[in-house]
Amino acid sequence: MQQKINQILNTVIGASIGVFVGHGAYVLWDRKAHPEFYAMQSAPWYTSILVYGLVTAVVLAAALIIKLVIRRKLKKQ
Repeated sequence: MQQKINQILNTVIGASIGVFVGHGAYVLWDRKAHPEFYAMQSAPWYTSILVYGLVTAVVLAAALIIKLVIRRKLKKQ
């Protein structure tokens, strides 16, 4: 059971990092392709990358905390 939970958490961690990197690469490419669109926005062009980074950090922290809690409970047994 612990191995299955660990595998699921590793998948969540990898997927969230992949989404962050993919979104960041897309925004960089899109800014290069359409600079006029980003020039007329009131927020900086990298705002969505920061939001994705924050969400990724929260997901990573939650997954790592869950992994640590499970590991500590198994050590006590």
